[in-house]
Amino acid sequence: MTSSVPIWKVALLGRCPRCGQGALFRGLLDIRDTCDACGLDLRAHDAGDGPAVAGIFVIGALTVGLAIWVDVRFTPPLWVHAVLWPALVLPASVVTMRVAKAALAALQWRHRRDAS
Repeated sequence: MTSSVPIWKVALLGRCPRCGQGALFRGLLDIRDTCDACGLDLRAHDAGDGPAVAGIFVIGALTVGLAIWVDVRFTPPLWVHAVLWPALVLPASVVTMRVAKAALAALQWRHRRDAS
C-alpha cells in the first residue's frame, strides 16, 4: 500500500487514492470521510470550486459550439434546443465535476502525504 494508485484510476473510477479499492464518493459528489477498504482519512481533501470551474469552462465551451453548429446546420425550432441541451449538459456537468473532484483529491493526497 505504499505506492499510490494512478490518478486516472482514481479520477475515472472514483477509488481511494491510497489503496485503489474503496469508493471515494458517498453519493453523487460527496467525498467519504474514510476509505471503507484501507481506512484513509479523506476529510481533509477538499476540491473547492475547481470541479465546478472545470465544468463551466469545458462543458460550457463545448455546448455553445455544438449549439451554434446544430442551429446553423439543421435550423431546428427553439423548443428542440430547450429540450436537447439541458438533457446533455446536466449529466455531462456532473460527470466532469465528479472526475475533476476525484483527481484533485488524489493530487492533494499524493502531495500532502510527502509533507506530513
